Amino acid sequence: MIGLSDAALPAGWVSTTLGDVAEWGSGGTPKSGVSHYYGGDIPWVVSGDLNDKTIHSATSTITSDGLDSSSAKWVPEGSVLVAMYGATIGKLGITGRPLTTNQAVAFATPYQNLIDKRFLFWYLRSQRDALRKTGKGGAQPNISQTILKAWPIAVPPLAEQHHIVEALEDHLSRLDAADALINSCAERAKTLLPRVMRSELCKPGTPMVRLDAAAEVRLGRQRSPKNHSGEQMRPYLRAANVGWQGLLLDDVKSMNFTDRETEVYRLRAGDIILSEASGSPGEVGKPAIWSNEIEECCFQNTLIRVRPNSHLEPKFLLYFLRSEALSGSFRKGARGVGIHHLGAAKLSAWNVPLPPRKEQVRIVESLEEKVSSLENARALLQGPNGTSARANALRTALLARAFSGKLVSPDPSDEPASVLLDRIRAEREAQGGKVKRGTRRPRKAAAPPPAPASTPSPATAVQQELPL
Repeated sequence: MIGLSDAALPAGWVSTTLGDVAEWGSGGTPKSGVSHYYGGDIPWVVSGDLNDKTIHSATSTITSDGLDSSSAKWVPEGSVLVAMYGATIGKLGITGRPLTTNQAVAFATPYQNLIDKRFLFWYLRSQRDALRKTGKGGAQPNISQTILKAWPIAVPPLAEQHHIVEALEDHLSRLDAADALINSCAERAKTLLPRVMRSELCKPGTPMVRLDAAAEVRLGRQRSPKNHSGEQMRPYLRAANVGWQGLLLDDVKSMNFTDRETEVYRLRAGDIILSEASGSPGEVGKPAIWSNEIEECCFQNTLIRVRPNSHLEPKFLLYFLRSEALSGSFRKGARGVGIHHLGAAKLSAWNVPLPPRKEQVRIVESLEEKVSSLENARALLQGPNGTSARANALRTALLARAFSGKLVSPDPSDEPASVLLDRIRAEREAQGGKVKRGTRRPRKAAAPPPAPASTPSPATAVQQELPL
């Protein structure tokens, strides 16, 4: 939603642009390398400081000399900040005190008799996805003040804005409480998975053996430019083909293997393949089982293949290795800087449980039921169609209703927004195109006020309060 046509506007609302409801500007950066420009008592906000909350401080500060030497400027308390560059485009903040910004952050100081600062904040929040789509610049997209000032907005009477914000924030606070509960439950289910597996797999008295005593452990074949083409191109798996829920086979690469290499590195049904290396230590050792999904498929050295012998049930081994990965045991055992490696030698010496084969089969059957229940619970909470996704959809619907006049009932006695807008325009014309903001440059940066006491929201389930 970008705006409403005049015909669709509720009574008392007026269609205008963001440039007509606030005074806009952006900051600047003092010259780098000049030490006395930085480290002062003036908060200097960059886009990374924006977190969709009230901003009282910044990670960086500048001095009065730094301010005077640059295009940075004081931004009054109650202004809305907007990130204009890179991955943070559309991130927002509201100034909780006078501060300064760099050039990557635009600020909008609302005309107080026309628009509520939080109404403007939430409207911009509702437009974030649309604003990001207008970003230009390839790898580092950006939006400009020109785009922001021309962006349409439908403005209700000021009193109605206050009611809209109050109702919207009440609904959203309950959604946030519900989200926190959902995430807590999903995290609990995640931590239970390895515990449930371990309790079945490693019961007291279960014999433990080195993995290489019950399976062949082999690192995959190294890639080489000379094998990017050839007469015996064969599919192969790499770490990207192994996910937490199984194999990911939408993007399988190929390289040349000789007949002997194919015999060594070909996967067979029942093989377990693990991620040997990853930039994220939590991904190391992530396992999956191979079931001949692709004929004559081999594997690369970002994977380790574990081929169980006749004494070890493949699915039993899969559950054990998965429990070790989920619990963080492989992460603790990985080595390396930047890229974390498990290593075939370390995995070969890993102790694994080895109960009788018949008992392994029984344990697998029991685990499949328990693990399936936990994973279904997580999917119900955080899956694509789960509770968390429905909460996000409800959040989007709330924002859409708020800015189309469908969230609160209007009061016919409210002064129409068009009257307020005409008054502001007349004042701007009388003062040469600007309205005095009523905020003077502070002589000295004030200390941030104490954080307000938080009022806990009830962790209640989200109810269908709005017909969507």
